[in-house]
Amino acid sequence: MLDRKAPSESNAKDNVRTENDDASSNIPSSTDTESEASSPLPILDLKIEDIEGIGPTTAKKLKEAGIVSPLDLAVASAEELAERINTSKESAASFIISTQKLLRDSKVIEKEFVTAEAALEKRKTMHRCSTGSKALDELLLGGIETQAVTEFYGEFGSGKSQICHTLCATARQPTGSGGLDSGVIYIDTEGTFRPERVEQIAKARGLDHRHVLKSVAVCKVYNSSHLELIIKGLGRYILEFKAKLVIIDSIISLHRAEFAGRGTLADRQQRLNSMLHRLVRLAEIFNIAIIITNQVQTSPDTFFGDPTKAAGGNILGHSSTYRIYLRKSGETRVARMID
Repeated sequence: MLDRKAPSESNAKDNVRTENDDASSNIPSSTDTESEASSPLPILDLKIEDIEGIGPTTAKKLKEAGIVSPLDLAVASAEELAERINTSKESAASFIISTQKLLRDSKVIEKEFVTAEAALEKRKTMHRCSTGSKALDELLLGGIETQAVTEFYGEFGSGKSQICHTLCATARQPTGSGGLDSGVIYIDTEGTFRPERVEQIAKARGLDHRHVLKSVAVCKVYNSSHLELIIKGLGRYILEFKAKLVIIDSIISLHRAEFAGRGTLADRQQRLNSMLHRLVRLAEIFNIAIIITNQVQTSPDTFFGDPTKAAGGNILGHSSTYRIYLRKSGETRVARMID
């Protein structure tokens, strides 16, 4: 999968090596329950109007702001919501609390406090999507995990976009075959998405390439404001396309290009922080897997070891559930679990 010269995806798994550091030992174990079939997304009969304290006027304002379901409202921040519907922060906070209460009562999301035993049972029912590489799946103990944000970073040509393209095909497979049996949302910020590559991968794996291509919703983003807007309204797209996998390739390229210099660093990091926290909440509430790719930078003061570091600083590091460093090693690609 990561060997760009490999003619067939079926042989690609032989071209990947993995490296574990101490952090990888903390990944929770997968279980056989992950292979059991499940519906792509819960079909909710709940509406905005069902939320306590929200009348027709407020519901109209929320829908005009792009918040069309209780799940959208549940992942919003009070400050952002107050600005979007022109209300006080206190009122916005009360709407969010009421929404979360409704979802808990409807058993869509879990209660505020659960026992460790219940949390463990929930972990056991998580699903994983195969990356298409046996070695990489073993590193991730079964594949890309739902309810988590997985970050791939590395130099150009290290295989980041190749993994994303392969996931577009594997996610369409049934859960018993290492897929998620769902649609995929692919947010392309660098112009790297190639539908013909997804078609090639699907054919190489014996999948119906037309079915795979129809299940991938692609959004091309051209500036940082557009990306922030798409992520703000991502909840309704997840429901619309019945997606269990969201791919953002890459998360930082636009902000890195538009916010140049130290004077804009604080603003850039805050915007990234807002986007990433929303993605974390979306992954948890919608029970989806989120993949982000990240660029790298070279530390000139590193005299020993690899000077390559992930861009975005601690903001990105803290938000990613799993962080994987990809690097080239001749004809193969090496994947190392960093966190």
